[in-house]
Order: sequence, then C-alpha cells, then structure tokens
Amino acid sequence: MRTYLDNAATTPICDEAKLAMVDAMDAYGNPSSTHASGRKAKAIVESVRKDIANRLACSPSEIVFTSGGTEADNWALTCAVQDLGVRHIYTSALEHHAVGHTAEGLGSSSACEIYRVPHDADGVHDLLWLDQQLEKHAKKGEKAMVSIMHANNEVGNILDLAQVVDSCKRHGALSHSDTVQTMCHYPINLTELQLDFAACAAHKFHGPKGVGFAFIRRGIHGRPLIKGGGQERGARAGTENVVGIAGLGAAFNVAIDNMDAKAAHVRSVKAYAIDQLNQAYPQVIFNGLSAEMDKSLYTVLNFYLPSLHDNSMMTFQLDIHGIEASGGSACSSGSVQGSHVISALGKKVGTRISFSGYSQTADIDALMQALKNIESNLATIKATA
Repeated sequence: MRTYLDNAATTPICDEAKLAMVDAMDAYGNPSSTHASGRKAKAIVESVRKDIANRLACSPSEIVFTSGGTEADNWALTCAVQDLGVRHIYTSALEHHAVGHTAEGLGSSSACEIYRVPHDADGVHDLLWLDQQLEKHAKKGEKAMVSIMHANNEVGNILDLAQVVDSCKRHGALSHSDTVQTMCHYPINLTELQLDFAACAAHKFHGPKGVGFAFIRRGIHGRPLIKGGGQERGARAGTENVVGIAGLGAAFNVAIDNMDAKAAHVRSVKAYAIDQLNQAYPQVIFNGLSAEMDKSLYTVLNFYLPSLHDNSMMTFQLDIHGIEASGGSACSSGSVQGSHVISALGKKVGTRISFSGYSQTADIDALMQALKNIESNLATIKATA
C-alpha cells in the first residue's frame, strides 16, 4: 500500500470534476462554431468563466483559460516587457521556474533588467528594500514590475501580497503573482487585492492537469502569447479545452465551498506531522517557515533530518518504502542539482511532504514508520561496513 504526500505537485481529481468532464465530452462542438453543438460547448466555457469571476470578485472578461499556471506566468512577464513598457522586473531567487526562467530569458535578451528581492535564511523577503527600489524607478519615470509568488511551493512561506501590491500601486509598477498554491486554498478577492496578473492551475485543487487560467486586470492590453485564431476574445489562440475547463470549474466550486472545513482538517494533519517529527527526531530542521502554521501554507511541510538526509537519497528511499513525497518542485524533480529554493536558503537538502483534504494522520504514521525503517537500514549498513 502506498501513501501519497505530494499534493503540492498535483492532487487527485475529485469526483465532481470527473463527472463534469464526462458530461462535457458530449458537448463535442467547437466552442467557436455558431451552430447548436458549438453553442453548447461555448456555454460550458462561459459558465465556468462566470463562476470563477464571481468567486474571485472580478469580471469574466479578466479570466483567460490557459494550459495551466506556467503559461499564465510566462504570459504575464512577456506581455509586461513586450507590450507594457516594463524595463525593470523584481522577482525572487525562490520563484517557480515558470517565473524564474522566463525572467532570465527576458533579461538575457536585454529587453529588461532583472533584480532579485533579498531574503533572509528563512526565505522572508525584504519588502522595505523592494518599496525603496520601486520609488527610485518611479522618480525616474521608469516602468517596473514585481513578480513574487503568493506562497512558496517548496517551503510554504506566505507572502504579504497586499503589501507588495500596495507598493506597486503607489509607485506605478505592475504586479504579478504566481497564485497557483493559494488559489482555492485561501480567500482571494481581486476587487480588494488590486493585483494586475495572477495564475491558476486546476490540478492543485483536485481538478485535471493541463488546464488553468490567467487573471489579467481590465485595462491591460497586450499581445497573446499563443498566437493563431481569435479564441478567448483574442487573448489566447487555440480551441478551448472544454472538457478540462468543465473539470476546472467543478473542482473550483467544490474547493471554494469547502475551503474552511478542508483547511481545518489539513491543518490538523500538518500539526500532527510536525509533532511526530519533533518527538521522533529532536534534531529535525524545518526549512523556511513551513512549520509556522500562520506563516506558511497549511498544505506544505519541508523538513531536514541530518542523520538520514546526509546518508541516503531520501526521496528515493521513501519511495521504496511506499511514501510518495518530493525533494522540491515536481517540475524539476529529475534535476541532479537539487532544489534551487533550498539552495537559495543556504541549506543542504530537504523533503517536502504536502497535504490535501484527502490526507489523514494515518499517512503521517506511515511516513514515520518508513523513516524508522530507513534509519534501521542505514544502521545495518554502517555496522557491516
């Protein structure tokens, strides 16, 4: 029997999303077609768009369906530089590669200057420094953009996004945040939070993979990243993924409707994990702010055990013992260089366990037993060496 503790990478699809996707398969018409079959498919797309907008307190026209969070992040930064006059981008060394690599590409092409917002050993960003830098650009009449994720996908740190957006507004800068890990897990009101760009991926809250959306605030006009036809009101070419969008919409509604109850349950599982690790391994180190419940994602815990991590390939060993976890972002799990986030914090390595509403304390018991087995195996190897 296997134990799944890698929900920050992806979550199981909920039954409501599966049913919505099966139903949508009968709407086989192209949503751009004007006949009855096309209108049926179009109705599904627009109904989901309207539901999402209502839940986020924004306009349906500000929601553009994409292939997921990576595309939404790429689009925001590229649009800002190519179409909106941004010449200075402030981001972080702790960002998902969807933002980090895009920013690097724009910087290497001399299209703009890239700056990394300083952070401390726990990954807390220096927002005063950021505000001062934005003020300098504003005085020079230079356009800037800030792109920092709402919550870190590896160590769980939650950013004071409202403070960042306020700095941007006061200094005439654009604001973008990768909200993939917080969308449907925390309340987001885009009327109150005057963010310019945001990203969503359905598979982070029990929807299907390969579908998500970009939020682009009304009044911001840029060329589409994906070029071709005039779909998505000309913002994103390509026939809409009707089945995926239907699943996204169903999962989105279920997640929002059950947000408080699910959060309370997952918090209890995470608290249990912290307690069990502390009891069994007093030397445990929790990376970032992941063990601080009010300052980190309730879905993520990142830990380091010197006695085990220093002597074994932890993720591989856990997998052998039936525990599915990760050493960092799943998007770079094949890298031999390890986690860029953990490295940027000046740490050696870490194991990320991440939870969903389906997680139970029994999953943590299975993890603890696996760690004991790994520890026992290491002791045997050392004794016979």
